[in-house]
Amino acid sequence: MIPMDANTPYDEAPARRFPIVNVTLIALNFAVFLFYELPHPNAAMLHASFYPATLTGWRGPEPWEISWVTAMFLHDGWAHILGNMLFLWVFGNDVERGFGALKYLLFYFAGGFVAMLTQAGMTLLFASSAAARVPCLGASGAIAAVLGAYFILYPRSRIVLFPIPFVVPAWLFLGLWFLYQFVMANFGLLSPGNSGVAFFAHVGGFIFGLIATKVLVDSRRVTPAVRTITRGPSW
Repeated sequence: MIPMDANTPYDEAPARRFPIVNVTLIALNFAVFLFYELPHPNAAMLHASFYPATLTGWRGPEPWEISWVTAMFLHDGWAHILGNMLFLWVFGNDVERGFGALKYLLFYFAGGFVAMLTQAGMTLLFASSAAARVPCLGASGAIAAVLGAYFILYPRSRIVLFPIPFVVPAWLFLGLWFLYQFVMANFGLLSPGNSGVAFFAHVGGFIFGLIATKVLVDSRRVTPAVRTITRGPSW
């Protein structure tokens, strides 16, 4: 799952509780990248990535029950991890504050699982057997679920895009982001497995985030956090 394709955002309304789970996830991603991947990048990615073909009985380096988790902490270079972690920092902090720490942790991994299965399913249905043995990796499927949750929780939050300061509501920014992922995913069906980006993982994760968060909000198990206005990080 290659970095999310969009201008760099930050939001202007973080809340007060410290997002311990989100910060820990970011730290773990960087730790895996620095201490596991960088010393032997090819070997690390080939061993710990998720392979769609393992769902059909093909024997990969690790069983799919393990590799779908390990793959969520792998990244294909500095641009990949920096882009993903920036999005996770900007949007994940507020989502955790709305969910609470434990619910957010479970939601993050559930979103990553659904995203991985979505990409695997589309690969197995429409791509070649060789494409099903191409490693899938990255946190962006789980992060897409976080974006879907943010869309439900804070649709009127203001997103400031860089390098040209331009303020848009969160619902517009995230809606356009999802539309791009959806269009690119369907174009990819014309040459499945060759784009280098797991767009269907982004689509599946985002839709999961929307539906799961709407259900939790309607059942009053999740409430948007009380928010203050401040500035977040940017490139």
